[in-house]
Amino acid sequence: MRNTSGFHKIAARVAAVVGAVAMMAVTVGCGTSSARSAADGTVNVVVSINQWKSVASDIGGSKATVTSILANQNVEAHDFEPQPSDIVKISKAQIVLVNGAGYDSWATKATQNAPDAVVVNAATTAGIASGANPHVWFSAAARKAAAKAYLTQLQKAAPDDSSYFAGRYEAWLKKENALEKTIAEAKSKTQGISYAATESVAHYLAEDLGLKDATPSGYVQATENDSEPAPGDIRTFQKKLESGSIKMLIVNDQEMNSTSSLIVSTAKKSKVPIVHLTESMPSKEKDLTTWVTSLVKSVDAAVK
Repeated sequence: MRNTSGFHKIAARVAAVVGAVAMMAVTVGCGTSSARSAADGTVNVVVSINQWKSVASDIGGSKATVTSILANQNVEAHDFEPQPSDIVKISKAQIVLVNGAGYDSWATKATQNAPDAVVVNAATTAGIASGANPHVWFSAAARKAAAKAYLTQLQKAAPDDSSYFAGRYEAWLKKENALEKTIAEAKSKTQGISYAATESVAHYLAEDLGLKDATPSGYVQATENDSEPAPGDIRTFQKKLESGSIKMLIVNDQEMNSTSSLIVSTAKKSKVPIVHLTESMPSKEKDLTTWVTSLVKSVDAAVK
């Protein structure tokens, strides 16, 4: 995982973009919620990253128009630079669903030009502060908290459709509860198992599964600071893999470099099971629930 302080590198660029559309946003912000609804009268919802779009769409159904700013799975929120058109979309929204915890600070900043929009911050709803691990869509608690907060705002935005949204939420919750049952079943095998990760993308999922993080601390500190681990830390990582004390390696395929490739190679030679994942939801996955379910099954299968 890249250090959330890395987002400050693009903060100035984001501020410039926000400033460029400020006059447009002022006009939008002074309107009523109905004036900012979608063209067909549905609730106008904008999500910052695609990981949350399926949740917003599942609950909003045909009564909400959901737009994802970062919909390309090959682009990470770390590297994304919003265009003026993206900022305008956010400024026109009735509800903006952001990930939070510093992961999509460009979106949070843009909401400053949407004073009438309601912002649902997934991390905040789960009590996860900025600067903490930002991959909160992998947390069962965060998914439930964000979905509930989003439901509340949908019902406020379109009170006549309140029961419709409630029914959609219950259907989503049924899927989420089935996922959590799968997690609980897998946890009977994964509880206490030592794992390591090339990056801490799966931090919350690993916690939900009761896995024990054995990634060398020096390596973790370096990757969180977006710097190259020291040779000694890399070698410590390799020795732990070679010794068999690490039972599973979790790899973020979107952030491969020479160091992580070396770690993967060592794991393969040491016959340590490898679980591959990405930060962005693969296009082949139907929704967030099915994606996380497939990852849980991959972890479960990797446990010997």
